[in-house]
Amino acid sequence: MERNVTELMISLGACTAGFVLDFIFGDPSWLYHPVRIIGKGIELGERILRKLFREKHLVLAGAVLWVFIAGVSFLIPLGLLFLAQKLHPGVRFALETFWCFQILAGRSLCRESGKVYDRLQEDDLPGARRAVSMIVGRDTESLTGEGVTKAAVETVAENTSDGVTAPLIYMMIGGAPLGFLYKAVNTMDSMLGYKNDRYLYFGRIPAGMDDIFNYIPARITALAMIAAAYLTGLDGKNAWKIYRRDRKKHASPNAAQTESVCAGALRVQLAGDAVYFGKLYKKEFIGDRLRPIEPRDIKRAQRLMYVTALLLLLLCGGMKAALIFL
Repeated sequence: MERNVTELMISLGACTAGFVLDFIFGDPSWLYHPVRIIGKGIELGERILRKLFREKHLVLAGAVLWVFIAGVSFLIPLGLLFLAQKLHPGVRFALETFWCFQILAGRSLCRESGKVYDRLQEDDLPGARRAVSMIVGRDTESLTGEGVTKAAVETVAENTSDGVTAPLIYMMIGGAPLGFLYKAVNTMDSMLGYKNDRYLYFGRIPAGMDDIFNYIPARITALAMIAAAYLTGLDGKNAWKIYRRDRKKHASPNAAQTESVCAGALRVQLAGDAVYFGKLYKKEFIGDRLRPIEPRDIKRAQRLMYVTALLLLLLCGGMKAALIFL
């Protein structure tokens, strides 16, 4: 019992320390990120399984890949933390802190969206298009300045959950191992979850599991973001109104949760039609155009993201501390 309490305290401390490190430093670009290793594993697994399974069994092949990648991504960190604990609790704390720091992507998201803001401030539209192309999946070559700004704000809003609060929630529940499992699920969806000829069947299970893993975190994050809108001086009342009205206006059951809150808080209109790989996709608008969107909204969305994440750190950390000490 005492050992379990110690490990839970270490995990709580590591999550909190990792959050602070990400806030200050962001991902070290010189270091090979574990998610890239997961990505390489997905690529290799796909090649092998496509050779082993016939075309009519590609859904099963995708399921096999999901189970393997998710399992390995959870079990390897779990085993290494067990060995670290055997050496010394301080070694475990240092290792888990570093992993939690790597798993979170708040600072990186701010850095990359900040590059878009900087280019827009310099009236460098081609540069802004290039910068936003690094963080969105849509085609950016023909985007106007307003389109670039919308794309950047939407990415910050959506990735508040995917890149920051969802992994934070999972880490608070199960430490870095569960955080890595979530990142594996998210990475498989980003690589395989396309509804095109190649991945319609092979990527069905990875895409579906990503929806399941993000279902509750996305909604918790949206509610926290509404509170954050009030705290940051944005329009919290309108954030709640647009959330209730527009939270389902997306093909994904989760993406519009935080995007609708952000649109309402900023009093702008997001989403709408977008071009992917040269093909136009019709999408509903999210939010009301109470004012034109402007580059400064990228900074406002970043601030909204960080306050939302901090609220959930305090909430989840407080709940975990209560479970430990009560």
